[in-house]
Amino acid sequence: MEVAQRYSIAWKGLKNGRHDFRFEVDKALFEAFESTEIKDGRCEVSVGVDRSEKQLTLDVGITGHVVVECDRCLEDCRVPIDFEGQLVVKFSDEVHEYDGEVMWMLPGEDRVELAQYIYESIVLSLPYQRVHPEGECNPEMLERFRIVSDREFASIEAAAEGAGERGVGEWAKLAALRERMEAEGADGGEGEGGEEPGGTK
Repeated sequence: MEVAQRYSIAWKGLKNGRHDFRFEVDKALFEAFESTEIKDGRCEVSVGVDRSEKQLTLDVGITGHVVVECDRCLEDCRVPIDFEGQLVVKFSDEVHEYDGEVMWMLPGEDRVELAQYIYESIVLSLPYQRVHPEGECNPEMLERFRIVSDREFASIEAAAEGAGERGVGEWAKLAALRERMEAEGADGGEGEGGEEPGGTK
């Protein structure tokens, strides 16, 4: 992956102690990982490397924003990113799997590749619900979804009524349950002793 070279650190030339690095993240990183969630983004990555004889300890901070699809209106939505984490790099003659917190390197490797760690950290920083701030969604899109939702609900109601006429199926049970709940709500909380407005059939 060519873009990975932009996010690597040549550690063998570093003396023991602390060293600071900075990287800029743009759309190319998300395209390289074929992200289906993140369309674009601009983030700044700061990496503090503490080198010792046995390992490297990387303190990573990521700030900026990414562009994703709004869960409410499906338009592009900017989501802020604010991440802090630590990655430990250890050395071994044996191959070990990377687990997101510890990266293993063979003695002959001279660069720490951070592209995957940075990408995964940004993805994990995304909130569960990605929406515009209140009032910033596209009103035309919201209206379209409302119309579709109303139509879908009407279709479900029609199916429930049809099942009720036949007296069979789960729709009949759901329709009967809904009618009973609406009737109880109209009673104003009087309980079973209340009388439904307009009478019942």
